This record gives sequence, C-alpha cells and structure tokens, in this order.
Amino acid sequence: MFKLSKRVQQLSPSPTLAITAKAKALKQEGYDVIGLGAGEPDFNTPEHILDAAKQAMDSGKTKYTPSSGVPELKQAIIAKLKQDNGLEYTPGQIIVTVGAKHALYNLFQVLLDDGDEVVVPAPYWVSYLEQVKLAGGNPVVIEGKEENQFKITAEQLQNAITKRTKALILNSPSNPTGMLYSEEELRAIGEVCVKNGILIVSDEIYEHLIYDEEKHHVSMASLGPEFYQHTVIINGVSKTYSMTGWRIGFAAGPEPIIKAMSGLSDHSTSNPTSIAQYAAIAALTGTQQPVEEMKKAFKKRRDYVVERVNEIPGFSCQKPDGAFYAFINIREALNQSGKYRTPEEWAAALLEKELVAVVPGGGFGSSDHIRISYATSLEQLEQALDRIERFVKENR
Repeated sequence: MFKLSKRVQQLSPSPTLAITAKAKALKQEGYDVIGLGAGEPDFNTPEHILDAAKQAMDSGKTKYTPSSGVPELKQAIIAKLKQDNGLEYTPGQIIVTVGAKHALYNLFQVLLDDGDEVVVPAPYWVSYLEQVKLAGGNPVVIEGKEENQFKITAEQLQNAITKRTKALILNSPSNPTGMLYSEEELRAIGEVCVKNGILIVSDEIYEHLIYDEEKHHVSMASLGPEFYQHTVIINGVSKTYSMTGWRIGFAAGPEPIIKAMSGLSDHSTSNPTSIAQYAAIAALTGTQQPVEEMKKAFKKRRDYVVERVNEIPGFSCQKPDGAFYAFINIREALNQSGKYRTPEEWAAALLEKELVAVVPGGGFGSSDHIRISYATSLEQLEQALDRIERFVKENR
C-alpha cells in the first residue's frame, strides 16, 4: 500500500459536503429529508445565461482558452469591478478560475512558504484553514465575538500578527454568519495590514446578496491606493447568478501575484470550461433583474427564519446582513437537553429523528452553533423549522 502525503493526511473533511451527501443518500432511499446544508441558491440559472451557453456551443467555442480566461470575460470582470466597486484593473491583474475556491487555492499556493501564517477570523468558511495548510501555511484563528456580530477588530488583528504573518482572509458578507463589515471597520483593519505589509484576501463572493437598504458592500481595495495595492479580491458568479455548477470564479489584484496564479493554472487545471466562461460574460453584462428577484425571495426567507428561530426555546440568532445563512446559537438548548454535548451530536440526531439536515458549527470554528441555509423554498423552511422546534421541545 502506498503511503499518502502528509499534507493530504492533515485535511479535515468538509462538514457541509458531508451533511449534504448524507441527506441526499437518505432521500434516495425514499426518506422525506429537508436539506438546509448546501450553500447554493435553489433557483435555476437565469434564461439569458443559459442561452449564451447554448450559443457558445453552437458557434464552436468548445476549445482550449488561455489558462487565465478568455479576454472577453476579463473585460467583463474589469467593467464589473469599475461599475460596482469603483476600481480600475487591467487584464494582467485578472485571472478567471474554476470557481472562487480555485482562486483561493491558487493564491495560497503561490503566496505561502512552509510556516507562513494566515490570520483567519472565526467563524470561518470551512475550506480556508484546509487550503492554507495545503500550501504549507499555518492558519492563525482569531474569534469574532458574537456580541460584535461575529466580526474581528483591528486591535485583535494587531495582537495576532507575528513576523511570519503573510495574509489576512476577510469574507464580507460572511459565510457562515451573513454579517457585513462597515467601511469604518474595514478601514481600521486594512490600516493594520498596510502598516505590517500583510496581504488582504478579500472574499467578496456574496457581495450582491445584501438585503437591507441601509447596508451596502464596500470592497477593501476601494478605500485608497495603499489598500488597493495590498488586496486580492476573490469573487465569482456562483452565488449571485445561481451558477454554482458552472464553476467560474475570479481574482483581481497585484499583477505579479496574478501572473504567478496563472502560471500555476498552466500546469494544473489549464482553462476553466470554455462554455461556462461565455455564460459568465452574459451573467456580468446582461440584465440584473433575476438577481433582484432572487434577493427579494431571500430577504423574505431570512426574515421568516430569524423570527421563527428566535421563538424556539434555547435558540438565538442575529439577523444576517447578507449571504443566505443563519448562524444559530444552540448552546442553551444543548445544555437543556442533557443528551447532546456538541452541535455535531445534536445535528446527527436531528437528521436521524426528524430528517432535517443542518451543518454543525465545528467546521466553522464554533462549538455553540449550527448553520442553516435559507436558500430553499418558504414551504420547506416552514416544515423544517416545525420539525426542529418539535425536536428541541422533545429533548428539553
């Protein structure tokens, strides 16, 4: 038997994918499972994007493209960054990737040497830590306090920095909490990074999924020249345009970093799927009306979920600003149950007894929370929360 590498042996399985796979397996066996685990919209990709993909196939755009993406898509991304974020980029500062996750992977591979540190605020998206470790880096986790809407402060960041600190990951709006950093908060954090020569990895994949008029997304790179020079933006079309399966992401940042990421793609994935790239052009340049309609549905679901969750004994949940997740504190319910010590035990029992799949908080860096996705119909959410409430009351 061949021995696996140490880097792959240290990987932790994704709790999101694991719970989704288990829920799907139960469904295939005929059980009435409601899955609240997957982080993808339940809407189909908008029609004009589907049409663009069909046209690309019909016109023969089915061949290799440059590893870093077709020029037309790079131009569409440049126009989007200027229009939405007030930022100026050149094609050499843009790379198109196989989803935003691939952009992050390439970035850490070209940025980190063994022992380099990356500051990761908790709660965090499950793959951040694993990708840093795969690149030989050490994730340094700092806790975003629940009383501060799960967000870190500039002071916390400064205290976590060492001589080995290479980067900070910042995700706003956040997965799993849905919380949004204000311009003032971003500026304070960014100033610490600039002063210490630290790269800011700004994951903006949920940028357009913000639900209250008084709240708006601010890109770290837009706060001034020094912030721009210290930031790599990570984004994509998956969440905004319900294109999770198309696998198109992108990164924008300093040209030497982007060039190195492109070189890595040359020897790994080569280009993202050609057809999906032309579909992404239609997404970025075409009508945005489907996005607005999806946002209205998500806002309605968010408001319903938060209200219902806070009525369940032992549960508490802050209203998320964006994304499509509710990060629910169940510690009191766990203590009242006398049966379940961790969200992992509780979530496993919920799936077994009530056939509702939620993601336990351990994979996000919390021993007190679960994450549910409200990217499913109101009818399904009502049924799921009825089952969850019944389960909680039966285990008090």
